[in-house]
Amino acid sequence: MSPFPALPGVYRILFLYLEPTSTFLPFLIIWGYPGSNWFYNQLVPGSGDTRNVLDARTDMALWHLGNCYFLLALISSCVLRAVRDALRGNPAAQEHIIAAVFLALGIADLTHVGSTIYWLPADLRVSPLKWNATTHGNITAVVGLFAMRVAWYLGVGRSRPWTGKEGRKRGI
Repeated sequence: MSPFPALPGVYRILFLYLEPTSTFLPFLIIWGYPGSNWFYNQLVPGSGDTRNVLDARTDMALWHLGNCYFLLALISSCVLRAVRDALRGNPAAQEHIIAAVFLALGIADLTHVGSTIYWLPADLRVSPLKWNATTHGNITAVVGLFAMRVAWYLGVGRSRPWTGKEGRKRGI
C-alpha cells in the first residue's frame, strides 16, 4: 500500500508540491524581491506606478497578506506531510483529515476568487486576456485548485478508503 493512499498521483503532486510552491512565491515576492510595492501594483492589471512609495499601513497590510500566503504554503506542505507520516497505515483517517483541510481551503478559494473579481474594474472582470500573471494566479490558478479539491471529494482518480468504496462520497 502507498504510504499516502488518500492523496494518490496527480493529487499528491499538486497538493504536496505545486500548491505549496505557488503560495510560497507571493510571500517571497512581497517580503523580498521585487517587493510589496511591485506586488501592490500588480493586483489590478494596468494600474499604478511601481515607483510610488506605499504608506506604512499599506505596506503592513501587504506584509500581512504575504504572511497569509506563507501560512497557506505551510499548511499545504507541513500538515499534509504530517498526516501522511503519522497515519501511514490508516487511509481512512488520512482521508478524514484531508477532507477537513480541503473544506477549509476550498472555502478560502471561493472567497479569494470572489473578492478578486469583485474588486477588479468592470471592464477587466470579463477580459481574461488583459489580466496579468498576478490576476491569473488569484483567479485562474485558484479556480483550478478548487476544481481539483472538488474532484478529490468526488473520488475522481482515487479509491475512497473512508467509505471503503470507489466514488462514494461521505461528508465530513
